[in-house]
Amino acid sequence: AKKLTLFFILGLLSVLIGLIFAVVAFNSVSAVDGLAGIYALFGLIPVIIIIILDRICVWKFGPKKVNKVQFYIAGIFILLFILNWIRLQLQ
Repeated sequence: AKKLTLFFILGLLSVLIGLIFAVVAFNSVSAVDGLAGIYALFGLIPVIIIIILDRICVWKFGPKKVNKVQFYIAGIFILLFILNWIRLQLQ
């Protein structure tokens, strides 16, 4: 619990949800749903890469520094989404 980071928790949740969706889609009757399950599995590849990079950074720099950087990145993304939403409301 001492080495948990924001991206690690979000990555594990994404992998769990993606795997559940892929299994449900594979077991569906439609071929389109099976294809959606395959796309979901391909979408997990970048998430796994981010989790691996996160673990390397935690090993190298420590969880406090990595968490601080990850919260700054998340804050910047949230700020960009808010600014985009405001821009869309003013149009």
